[in-house]
Amino acid sequence: MPNLTLIQLRYFLSAAKHKTLSAAAEAEHIAQPSLSEQIRRLEHSLGVKLFTRTNRELQITEAGRLLLPNAQRALAEVEGLADLVREVRTLQGGTVSFGTFNSAHLYLLTGLIRDFHEQYPMVKIRVVGLNSSEVADAVRSGDLEAGLVQLPIDDRGLTVGPPVLRDEVVYVSAEPSRLNGPISIERLATAPLILSEARWSDSDPLRQSMTARAQHAGMTLDPIAEVEFQTHAVELAAQGVGDSLVSYHVAKSMLEPLGLGYVRLDPPFHEHFAFITRVNGSLSPATREFIKHAHRHIAVLQDGGEG
Repeated sequence: MPNLTLIQLRYFLSAAKHKTLSAAAEAEHIAQPSLSEQIRRLEHSLGVKLFTRTNRELQITEAGRLLLPNAQRALAEVEGLADLVREVRTLQGGTVSFGTFNSAHLYLLTGLIRDFHEQYPMVKIRVVGLNSSEVADAVRSGDLEAGLVQLPIDDRGLTVGPPVLRDEVVYVSAEPSRLNGPISIERLATAPLILSEARWSDSDPLRQSMTARAQHAGMTLDPIAEVEFQTHAVELAAQGVGDSLVSYHVAKSMLEPLGLGYVRLDPPFHEHFAFITRVNGSLSPATREFIKHAHRHIAVLQDGGEG
C-alpha cells in the first residue's frame, strides 16, 4: 500500500493550483526544497510522475489529473472531521446525552439546563427523564452516556460514583388531622396510600423498604392506588383521593400551591443519588461539562437542606 501523507496531498494540490513550486511553497509558507521533497516522495509512493517540469510552469500529468479530485476529497473529509472534533472540544457543538429520574425536572433539571444552555448555546441537550432502573439500562447499553440515579442500582457494567444528592421521603396529605406527627409504619399500613413507581414497584427502593418495615411489624402495605409518577400521586392527594409518600424536594416544589402538608416518616427514610457511566465508556466533552454543572446545582440544592 502506498505510504501517502496528508501533507503530501496538500502540497500536491497547492502545486497543481499555483503552477510553480516556488509559488506553491510561498502559499504554504515553507521553503521550496521542502515542498519539492514531499511531492517527490508522493510520486515515489505512487510509482508515477504527477508533474512534468518546464522552464515556465508545472504541467500536471494524466496520473496527476486522476489523483486531483480524490486528493481534494480526502483533505476535505479530514478537515471536516477536525472541525467536528474542534467544535466538541471547545463546546461549540456536540450533544449532551444524559438520563435521570422523572421528577428531577421539578427542582433540578430546569435551572441546570437553562444555565448550561446560556453558557454553551451551540450544544444540543438530550436529557431523558426515566425511572432510575431504565436510566441504568440505557447507560449500560450505550444509548445514554451518563445518568443521575437513585441508589441502590444494578451496577453490572456501570461505574457508580459516590452519592451526590440526599433526599428524604415525606408523607403528604390534604387532611391536617393525618399530619399530627411523624408517621410510623403502623399508621402507614392503615393509611389511604397512593404509591408511585407502579411499573417498577419490585425494584423501587422506597417500596422495598416500606414493605420490609411492614412485614417486620406483622403488617402489610395495601395502597388504594398505584400510579407511575410522584407528581401524579401528589395531584391525587390534593384532590383528597388519598395520601402519598414523595421525596421532600418534590413536596417542597408542589405542596404549597396545592394546599397540601407533609410530615416525616418514623424512622426517617433517606434517598441517595449518584452519577453513573458505562464501564470503559467515554464521555463527550458536552456530557462531561453538563455533569460538572449538575454537581454545582446539586450543591446549591443540598445547601438548602431537607425538610
